[in-house]
Amino acid sequence: MFYRFDGKEPIVGAGTYVSETALLIGDVRIGSRCYIGHGAILRGDYGTIDITDEVTVEEGVIVHAPPGQCCSVGKGAVFGHGAIIHAKSVGENAGIGMGAILSVYSSIEYESVVAEGSVVKRGQTIPGGIIVAGNPAKKMRDISEKDRDFWAYTRKIYRDLAQKYLAIGMECIKPS
Repeated sequence: MFYRFDGKEPIVGAGTYVSETALLIGDVRIGSRCYIGHGAILRGDYGTIDITDEVTVEEGVIVHAPPGQCCSVGKGAVFGHGAIIHAKSVGENAGIGMGAILSVYSSIEYESVVAEGSVVKRGQTIPGGIIVAGNPAKKMRDISEKDRDFWAYTRKIYRDLAQKYLAIGMECIKPS
């Protein structure tokens, strides 16, 4: 569902799938070929959310911009199920694991991975090309080719799924 708030309304690019159970509120800009899953909430009510192309926002993700600022998301970023994104920026091809929390004003740089359930604390910057885990998130190791392949595979699955949803849609049925 799309909601205008304070004179601003969501904008969605070509080939992007937004579930009818997702909520997009206010100043939310989404690029092309993205997947915005069921139950996701993108709140651009007191800040701006700027998502570029080929971004995956899985089910139950919450994205909220810092007050009066922008939460920018780079091309190919993936947000796992139930992640909470209140960051200033998430870099291109970054992977945010299921249930991870990116606190207000945090930044995740290019191609970094935040492991499932990890907490990136307020104002923390995660440098590019590493994997972090824990609470607070700390470097575990550098990203490997195997990691890159996994996240590329995940991006492809959701790009394909978005196109399938757009092509055939969903059908609401009554249980028997």
